[in-house]
Amino acid sequence: MLRKIDWESQIGRRLKLRDLHVFSTVVQHGSMAKAARHLGVSHPTVSEVIADLEHALGVRLLDRSARGIEPTIYGDVLLKRSVAVFDELKQSIRDIEFLSDATTGEVRVGSMEAPWFTLLPDVIRRFSQQYPRIEVHTDLIDHSEVFLALRERRCDCVLIAMPIGLLDEVADDLTVEILYDDAVIVTASAHSKWARRRKIELAELIDEPWILAGPASWSRPLSEEIFRAAGLSRPNPRIASNSIILRARLIADSPYLGMLLTSVLRRLIADAYALTALPVDLRANTLSIAVVTLKNRTLSPVVERFIKCVREVSKALVKGQAPSGRAKSASARNSQNT
Repeated sequence: MLRKIDWESQIGRRLKLRDLHVFSTVVQHGSMAKAARHLGVSHPTVSEVIADLEHALGVRLLDRSARGIEPTIYGDVLLKRSVAVFDELKQSIRDIEFLSDATTGEVRVGSMEAPWFTLLPDVIRRFSQQYPRIEVHTDLIDHSEVFLALRERRCDCVLIAMPIGLLDEVADDLTVEILYDDAVIVTASAHSKWARRRKIELAELIDEPWILAGPASWSRPLSEEIFRAAGLSRPNPRIASNSIILRARLIADSPYLGMLLTSVLRRLIADAYALTALPVDLRANTLSIAVVTLKNRTLSPVVERFIKCVREVSKALVKGQAPSGRAKSASARNSQNT
């Protein structure tokens, strides 16, 4: 049984931020020698730091093997919390910079492709006009790692597009604020034979060539539900891609059919893509656009201002008054979960 760790005598007086930095560097490089070279210190110095940490905590933090150095279960816990410690310190520096000059700082934003394509450009445009000296760093994030980017503190907030039913499955360590809902519609080339029809049943299109999002996409279950609601099985697409631009170009220049969000289609049409929405009555076709943050992470004032701007632009999109003067969202609801 592990002995109880005395914070005052063993940790509070002996554990240093430098030690945590050395430890995390060793794990990152998988070698004490490589970590020493990276830090510009000797190998014995790194070994001594790790030994002192293990002695203070009373557990082994690293396993040594032919493959290199890997953290033990205790090392994994320390590494995870160390990331949070250093992130909070960085946040405090950013807060101090903000307090000394409210017009400077940075915000790191991750986004899935749909809000990246429609919402984020207008947000950045407005935010940069209001705070021209604040740096905005953006990353286009695949759905498989969108929440990981928050947990690893690589992003301050992320913009997502998710089926409403999946929002209940979001982990307890995240805060999800729904900005608006968007409808999925069947899309075809403006020159398609289907473009002249006034009403189309989804069953009529089942044997047409489709280009849909990939099998691991969050929109996959939604498209399956759309076809299921019409008593159909989701067709096997001729082409599967998560890229909005690739799907749009192929649909515009070929007989392919696809499914896009209403706001995405309007933006593409405004950008001169020869696309049109087909008059197909779809059920269970709603996605929620949301901003997600890490629940127990203190947001800097700069990030809070950015999220406020996200809300303002979203509200304009819902009202059909896109700040860019081009795209208009067909969303019908604007709710917030704080």
